[in-house]
Amino acid sequence: MQKPIRALLLAAGFGKRLRPLTLNTPKCLVKINKKPILEHWLTKLEEIDVESILINTHYLAEKVNYFLDTHYSQNKKIKKFHEDILLGTAGTLIANSEFFMNSIGMMIHSDNFSYFKLKDLVEAHQNRPKNCLITMLTFSTNNPKSCGIVEIDNKGIVQSFHEKVNNPPGKIANGAIYVFENDFLDWLIKNHPNAKDFSIEVLPFLIGKIFTHHTNMSYIDIGTINALHEARSIKKHK
Repeated sequence: MQKPIRALLLAAGFGKRLRPLTLNTPKCLVKINKKPILEHWLTKLEEIDVESILINTHYLAEKVNYFLDTHYSQNKKIKKFHEDILLGTAGTLIANSEFFMNSIGMMIHSDNFSYFKLKDLVEAHQNRPKNCLITMLTFSTNNPKSCGIVEIDNKGIVQSFHEKVNNPPGKIANGAIYVFENDFLDWLIKNHPNAKDFSIEVLPFLIGKIFTHHTNMSYIDIGTINALHEARSIKKHK
């Protein structure tokens, strides 16, 4: 019997690079094709019949809460976790480790956009090499210095990681979506209980233990106005 899938959607950020658009609208509620980015992710998670979804909030939390309460009030799968002080990506995961007990866990940065299928990523994780603790989505980027670039071996396992450096060795980027299970959380809490930034304080210690699943579909970090316009121009069939 397959374990249930539970997902953490990171949605608490300020979206500073999208100002003035995000002065009054939280980044996760910025719209692409008339739907907030957060709604796109919730739809994708429903496609894999996720058991439970946890959404963290901080900046303009009242607006995120209003959106969820008015659009998903009957959806008992969705839970909210408010952070008075931002815990960081790793900190939020550690604080909610019990949420993922006995499940396939996913951590998703909700400020990314793509039409790829989460089902394919979950299946890749289930077929990962035995020594790998997590599975990471990767994509090809035309702006590698703005991404976390990974180098992988012929088995798809990460051998090195370069977080937003000039002249990185390649264009295969970390999509900031991770699939994991209890063995990874046990490792994280034992070895890095006070970590805050997942990319900087956790990933470098997982070299050789990260399996990757690559998507050839357009995948965009909605970090700037130009990136937002690009995301809005993507056709679903691409």
